[in-house]
This record gives sequence, C-alpha cells and structure tokens, in this order.
Amino acid sequence: MKTRFSAKHAIFTMIAIMLVYVLFHNERFLVEADHPAWQRYESYKWWLLVHGLAGVPVMLLAPLQFSDRLRQRFTGLHRIVGRLYVVGALILAPLGAYVQYKQESQGMPRSFTVLAVVDAVMLMGTTLVALAFAIKRKITQHRHWMIRSYAVALVFLEVRFILGVTGWETLGVEIVQAVIWSCLAMSILIADIINHWLELRTALKTSVRPVSLKQEALSGAVEPV
Repeated sequence: MKTRFSAKHAIFTMIAIMLVYVLFHNERFLVEADHPAWQRYESYKWWLLVHGLAGVPVMLLAPLQFSDRLRQRFTGLHRIVGRLYVVGALILAPLGAYVQYKQESQGMPRSFTVLAVVDAVMLMGTTLVALAFAIKRKITQHRHWMIRSYAVALVFLEVRFILGVTGWETLGVEIVQAVIWSCLAMSILIADIINHWLELRTALKTSVRPVSLKQEALSGAVEPV
C-alpha cells in the first residue's frame, strides 16, 4: 500500500532537518565532555544538563503523539509518551529561564531573561491546558492545545536554525532577540492555522452563490416585524 506524502510529513521532515542541524551546529557540546563551552557553563552546567535531558522527550517523542495510527493501535504507549512530554516540558521550561538568568553574570542582557521567562510561561501554560483537557477526556481540545504546546517548544529549534543558516547569529544581540520574539509570536498563530486547516480549506473551496435583488426583496418581505 502506497503512503501519500502529506503536509504532516513535510512538517515533520522539516522539524527533523532543524533538529539535526541544531544538534550539530549549536548543541554538540552536550556530548563532548571536553568541549570549551563547558568552561563557560561551569557554574550552572548541571542545571543545563538536566535542561537538555528534559528536552529529549519534548523534541523527539512529541511527533509520535500526532500519528493517528500509532495512537489508535498503541493507546497505552500514547499515554506514557504524553506523560513524558508533560514532565519534560514542565522541567525544561523553568530551567531554561533559570539558565538564561545565570548567564547575566557573563554579560547577557536582562532582556534575554525576560524572553526566556515568557517562553517558559507559554510552554508550561499550553502544556497544562492540554493536560487538563486530556484528564477530562476532551480529546479535540487536548489535541489542539498539544499542537500549541509543541509549536512553542519548537521555537528552540527554529531560532537556532534561522540564525545559523542565515548567519545572523553574528550580527549582534538586537537581531537575535528580533528572531526569538518573531518565532515566539508566530508559534500560536501557526499552531491555530494547523488546528483549523481543514475548516480553512473547506471555507476557501466553498463558493458563495450571489443573491439577486429579487431574492433579497422576497427575503425581506417575509421577515417578521
């Protein structure tokens, strides 16, 4: 049976490309104990390590949650992976903000800490709302909020991918912050477009029949006073 390459496949292929790029370009130090970056992170390296480990289920396992086939065939696995995602997100988010705060002592501006706190609140907030709907068995709402949560989590990859591929990472703090804010602001919008894509596509395909003046007059004539 031939599998059709859908928009979902294209999205997850792009996520995989970003993940591989960021792991090689930005986060390679996590698996290299003698990497020079560890000297810079010495005072908070264990917090950073836990932050990175918590991000593994969020980035790698979350795509499995959006497979209808896997969810229907392996319901128990779906729930386990979902719990791992929630725990990972709730650890990842505040630790990311804390690590960013610790970097202020190395010259990073407070505005980056504000960004990290906003990102953390958005990730934890969307994840907790998704969890609440899952507990109440509101599956459609749960799925929508999980997509929002994952869209916020992907800001981590998107920012590093955009800055690295374009070379903007060398242009200074202002452009880096602009890219972070842009990705964060667009995350919920993009998630909601995905959530309502079928309705949007149906609405765009539906042709509206023009109403003649005669029909409008007849319609107005039968309206109750």
